[in-house]
Amino acid sequence: MNKFAQKVALAVMGASALIAGPVAAEYPEKPVSFVVPWPPGDLEDVLTRLIAEEFQETYGVPAAVVNKPGGGGGPFPGAVSVATAPADGYTVGSFVIGVPVIGPDIGIPELNPNPFDPLGIFLTYPFVIAASKNDNYSSMEELAAYAKDNEVTLGHFGSFLPPTKVTFALAKNMGFDFAAETAFDNVDCNVLASGDVDVINTTIQQISACQDDVVILASIGGERTSQTPDVPTVSEIDPSLQLALWNGLFVHKDTPADVREKIIAVAQKALQSDEASELAERTGALIYWQDAEASNAQIQSDKDSFAAIEKLLGE
Repeated sequence: MNKFAQKVALAVMGASALIAGPVAAEYPEKPVSFVVPWPPGDLEDVLTRLIAEEFQETYGVPAAVVNKPGGGGGPFPGAVSVATAPADGYTVGSFVIGVPVIGPDIGIPELNPNPFDPLGIFLTYPFVIAASKNDNYSSMEELAAYAKDNEVTLGHFGSFLPPTKVTFALAKNMGFDFAAETAFDNVDCNVLASGDVDVINTTIQQISACQDDVVILASIGGERTSQTPDVPTVSEIDPSLQLALWNGLFVHKDTPADVREKIIAVAQKALQSDEASELAERTGALIYWQDAEASNAQIQSDKDSFAAIEKLLGE
């Protein structure tokens, strides 16, 4: 090829590059944030950290959990931060059931319509209703009898969240109501010890440090937890109150498919680790991977169940 032909060829290649634009960098090329809309320490936080660590090890870029508690606003401020971030896979939400099930219906513009797709659900919580052992009740039936003549205050993560609504509905069907209720970012041993509330709606992980000092009145979920095999579930006490309590990974609906696949791959690997198995054994949590299709079906089922609970509560 003579010099003239070489120049023509180079010019054509340069023009083609300009038309095609710059070559897109392969994901991931920069730090990735996994947003947990709660304080550190609970099960969704611990498991999401395992996923972030696996992501960093697999792809060689920084990956970390960013905790964004809502200050009584539940998971929704953290969910908004994911909804308003670019849909490029560099901001991933680790969300409880409330975000996709009720988030679009509580008047937050960024969450309506639902901006998220599930990558997968990976955790079923050992969620419980608990009280101090020093109180005058050790079962939901005894609490119901006591509350008919005494004021009882409930502590929870947010009055609008599914676990709290289930607790309200159970109380109503058992013939009593809580005299007062208060939301906390952490519903732990200190909340009960302070005397500010009488009963709490929380996860076993939150009260693991004082489990010998509390009595668990009921668990919330489809089956009894391995940590409380003798304690009935809410649905055993009242079969009309069927609701799963879970956590999953979510991304913006516009996130590319290849990006989703890479996040899913590391999540599945992390959840099969020895650390995840040990956590499940120690806490009674159910740890697994439910794919996007099954997760969407779960979300729709939970929406139907939650609508029935709200109807029962007159909301």
